[in-house]
Amino acid sequence: MLMSSMVTSAVRHVSARRHPQKATSKKPVFDVKSFLDSAGLGRKIGQFRGKETVFTQGNLAKNVMYLQEGGVRLSVVNELGKEAVVAILGPGDFFGEACLAGQSICMTTATAIGTTTVLIIDKDEMIRALHEEHEFSDRFIAYMLTRNIRVEADLVDQLFNSTEKRLARTLLLLARYGSVDKPQTLLPKISQEMLAEMVGTTRSRVNVFMNKFRKLGFIQYNGKIKVNTSLLSVVLHD
Repeated sequence: MLMSSMVTSAVRHVSARRHPQKATSKKPVFDVKSFLDSAGLGRKIGQFRGKETVFTQGNLAKNVMYLQEGGVRLSVVNELGKEAVVAILGPGDFFGEACLAGQSICMTTATAIGTTTVLIIDKDEMIRALHEEHEFSDRFIAYMLTRNIRVEADLVDQLFNSTEKRLARTLLLLARYGSVDKPQTLLPKISQEMLAEMVGTTRSRVNVFMNKFRKLGFIQYNGKIKVNTSLLSVVLHD
């Protein structure tokens, strides 16, 4: 028995010398959530108070932003000084990505809505992650495709739908109905002036429909806006 054990050990030793194990340098698994939730090489966390500017129209475009918490309003100002809101963003949204396509300056101003946390990713680090980390690039591409569909739907909405429908749809989008994440029924504080800019109407018209939605039980409106699922009936009604 002892002799058999010694022979087996010797055979294994010789085999190991003839066929040494190849060193494995397996690449660590890339964790998309960890990448977007924390600071690291080429990325940092930015904290902003309500109404604080994240970046300004005309600034150098050198970072991609990922919204972790809170909200961001994107707006543009024309040569006459008139401001227009072009988007309201929530957790999970990217912005500032135009720098990846060669845009040298920011075309919008980003302003925090309430207390907001943003992951600021250097352009070079974003490009590296997109090239090397397929899971991350898949997520980013899916986001951009979804947003492109949203932009087209916004255009159709603006061209063909009534002010009442446009306002209802805007409120539902702000509440993130239809997204993968759970709807955020209680909206961040947003003024009727801002809603009017987003919908493309006057504040007085927004006020009329907000009061109508409240009376019908579609929303609760007392400083902050709570959106109920019943508001969908306004959008779906022909």
